Amino acid sequence: MFNKILIANRGEIAVRIIRAARELGVGTVAIYSTADRDALHVHLADEAICVGPARSTESYLNMNNILSAAVATGAQAIHPGFGFLSENSKFARLCEEMNIKFIGPSAKVMDMMGDKINARAEMIKAGVPVTPGSEGEVHTTDEAVKIAEEIGYPIMLKASAGGGGKGIRKVNTVEELVPAFEAAQAEAQAAFGNGAMFIERMIFPARHIEVQILGDSHGNVIHLGERDCSLQRNNQKVLEESPSVAIGHTLRNEITSAAVKAAQHVSYENAGTIEFLLDESSGKFYFMEMNTRVQVEHPVTEFVSGVDIVKEQIRVANGNELSVKQEEVTFSGHAIECRINAENPKFNFAPSPGKITNLFLPGGGVGLRVDSAMYSGYTIPPYYDSMIAKVIVHGENRFEALMKMQRALLEFDVEGVTTNVDFQLELISDPHVVAGDYDTSFLGNVFLPEYQKED
Repeated sequence: MFNKILIANRGEIAVRIIRAARELGVGTVAIYSTADRDALHVHLADEAICVGPARSTESYLNMNNILSAAVATGAQAIHPGFGFLSENSKFARLCEEMNIKFIGPSAKVMDMMGDKINARAEMIKAGVPVTPGSEGEVHTTDEAVKIAEEIGYPIMLKASAGGGGKGIRKVNTVEELVPAFEAAQAEAQAAFGNGAMFIERMIFPARHIEVQILGDSHGNVIHLGERDCSLQRNNQKVLEESPSVAIGHTLRNEITSAAVKAAQHVSYENAGTIEFLLDESSGKFYFMEMNTRVQVEHPVTEFVSGVDIVKEQIRVANGNELSVKQEEVTFSGHAIECRINAENPKFNFAPSPGKITNLFLPGGGVGLRVDSAMYSGYTIPPYYDSMIAKVIVHGENRFEALMKMQRALLEFDVEGVTTNVDFQLELISDPHVVAGDYDTSFLGNVFLPEYQKED
């Protein structure tokens, strides 16, 4: 096993990785920006090293400084977490060249599956269903108009190199296409340095279903079931659960088998997620994209499967076989995760950085965990993502999980900053959500208009 790994991230995921490594007996190195000098992951790691100023481009995205930190501390591997450099094939390749193990898939596989156009082509080869769409990159509005006419409206515009909801637009008519394309392309260029787009028919209404997969260097690939991530705002997930109430036994076997087939086709190693859109009316599902990293919502899968995904990542990167075979994976109960952000839902979810003057995190009972890097007296910096915690619950059934989440959110207390805890409590208590009657349009088109009326 590795003696020491460097965590190229911050916040709750850095804390999560440090804890998993410590339980495996592996030493850890935290990196931090000057704005994160007092962050929890810095205090918890065995060693910590500053890699630059507050701006991400000069610290958490600074490949040279991070690799120098790994060399200086003798780290044998780097865990990128999610976000930042986690899906950057150049960084993975540099790690390989410097004989530092990147805890994730190879740069080659990241190039293949991280680019949405390449991934789409590979899934067609693998026999995984994909939505009708453009065959390659789309660079001009003239190309977009022609392709959209062939596919038929409504369509989705997506950045080829995108992620995190950036460079995505829904287009219902030809009149909307040109301004939407130009806006999405500009956003993609700014976010990823790549303005290439692709177009696909919009499956609407739809469920957003993703399947957690794990692969090792010995040719083993397994799935850990599915997550329903349909509750989204601006293409960003807000709440996730497993299993999905929209999927029965037969469809579950089909969609998880398709995910395993997809991962086997590209000889995938480490943790990854295959994302699908499910047309509930027809029961058909379509490949959307692959995330070549650990997901924010991985804890719900850990609760229902009993498999520690982050530990598996470290073991697999070390060259070990997966600790479980597919036939040994069993699923029990129901899990839900709510993302807690320092933001004000009543003011268009404006970020709310600042000093936490008092903090009480919910606890007690079986099947409740809070993943966070907060502590009383900590100042949330304004430079990074606003997610400050994740509340994850597990119950014997969905009703028990819903009630446990409501109880946990009622206990959650943060003073000094504004959070979305009350928003999440109203969402988890909404009759549609309680009934499992929602799709990707529900939050934006049904819940939010009513929620904003209340003020």
